[in-house]
This record gives sequence, C-alpha cells and structure tokens, in this order.
Amino acid sequence: MNSTRLNKYPPIMIVLHWIMVILFIGVYATIENRGMFERGSDARELIKYAHFVLGVSIFVLVWLRLFIRLKNPYPHIEPPLVSWQFYLSKIVHWLLYGLMIVMPILGWLIISAEGKTLDLGLFSLPNFMTTDKALAHDLEEIHETIGTAGYYLIGLHAFAALLHHYFFKDNTLVRMLPGNKS
Repeated sequence: MNSTRLNKYPPIMIVLHWIMVILFIGVYATIENRGMFERGSDARELIKYAHFVLGVSIFVLVWLRLFIRLKNPYPHIEPPLVSWQFYLSKIVHWLLYGLMIVMPILGWLIISAEGKTLDLGLFSLPNFMTTDKALAHDLEEIHETIGTAGYYLIGLHAFAALLHHYFFKDNTLVRMLPGNKS
C-alpha cells in the first residue's frame, strides 16, 4: 500500500460519503419543494414518496458505512488536530450518524401512526402501530425539528472541512476526496 492511501479513507468509504451527500440533498430538496404542489395532488404525493425512498436509502447505507468504518483504520490527519478539535469532530460525526439513523425511523413511525404503509416496489414497510393522528403530528414536529438541526449540523461539517483545508492547511478534506492526491 502506498503512503498516499494511508492518508485517505478507503475508496468504498469515499464513494459512500458522496452518495450520502447526494441522498441528503435529495431528501432536503424533496421535502422543501413539496409546497410547490397542491395538497393531495399526484405531484405532491410523488415528491413525498421520493423523500421517503431517499430516507430509506440513507438508513440502509448508514449501516454499511458504520460497518466499514468500524473495520477500517482512520486515515491520519496531518498535522494532527488539537484535542478540542479532535473531540468536536467525533461529536459531529456521531451526531451525523445519529441523524442518518433516527430520521428515517421517525419518518417510518410517522407513516405508521398515520395508518399508511410505504410500498417500496419489492417490499413494503409494515405499519407496526395503530393509527394515531395526534402521535403522527407530534412525531412529525420532532422529525421537522431534527431535520432543521440537520441543516446546521451538515453545514458545520462542511464548513469545518473547508476551514481545515484552507485555513489550517491540513489533510482533513482531501482524505475524503476521490482520486490519489494527498
């Protein structure tokens, strides 16, 4: 293995990271743009369906990311982070993983509490609770609040990567970029 590879994440982690970025853009874009369509219209239902499918995709892929992350060593940051940056980066990363797990579960709970099922083509997510519109509303409020916090969390993550690249001039960002540059 060459020295460049030691300072980068494995290619599968890089690919999964950027796929997740695209999925997050899709999740947020679909839910933010649903208001362009009249309630109950086919177009609005389609955009909500796309939101659900993208959320399920994030939920499935996050487990693969976690498995790979636990099985592979972290590439070193050069120069090393000071301790508060190291710990803050760990907190932000685990909060992002929590976002990728909790939000799809909340979405599924909302659908279930509304008395609906989500047909994903090959299979449907079962409705595992009795219909409870009040609970669905409360869960939706939580889902929206965490979703809003997700904007800030994702923004902080991206800002930190750029700050490290351009201000601290370390390899934090390039470890997750495609290609062989170090």
